[in-house]
Amino acid sequence: MNNAIFMDRDGTINVDKSYVHNINNFFFIENVIDAMIILKKMNFFLIIVTNQSGIARGLFTKNDFLLLTKWMIFYLKLYHVHIDAIYFCPHHSKGIVKKFKQTCLCRKPNPGMLLDAKQRFNINMTNSYMVGDTENDMLAGQSAGIGTNVLVCSGKETKKRPEKSIATWIIESLAFLPNIIRIHKNIKII
Repeated sequence: MNNAIFMDRDGTINVDKSYVHNINNFFFIENVIDAMIILKKMNFFLIIVTNQSGIARGLFTKNDFLLLTKWMIFYLKLYHVHIDAIYFCPHHSKGIVKKFKQTCLCRKPNPGMLLDAKQRFNINMTNSYMVGDTENDMLAGQSAGIGTNVLVCSGKETKKRPEKSIATWIIESLAFLPNIIRIHKNIKII
């Protein structure tokens, strides 16, 4: 079985500027690329799971999202970061685009995207991590049986730690995750 780092996108990997859908508004959070490099060296699958309700809301198209995703994958490859999969949910129950106006099992806090990845990649969920900047990310991880749910504060304007959370760990940024895993799991980097 494989171990994975499931990552939300907006607020976890890139600065959340509300409905980010083009390259001009996409900015990686400081040191997250370095963290992804180390996590790959630690033999984790890197899987992005992201709600993209802006598609259902008519704020941008599915094609806009796919073009930005293609650019992001290309950019990360320049740093030798391979993203194993990207799952996205274009749905929202209050959407205005008929095709995507629905309640679904993939929109976090539902675990659909994580469970699909588990099956596709033979993921050991107990030894895996869900990293995100919202309680919905934590709930999705918990529902999918993820062993460690990590809430990052990088997605919030105030960057304040919440007083309450169902998260296993609360950290400032994805950038700190590799060192925290090494300390807790005594994992060495090759």
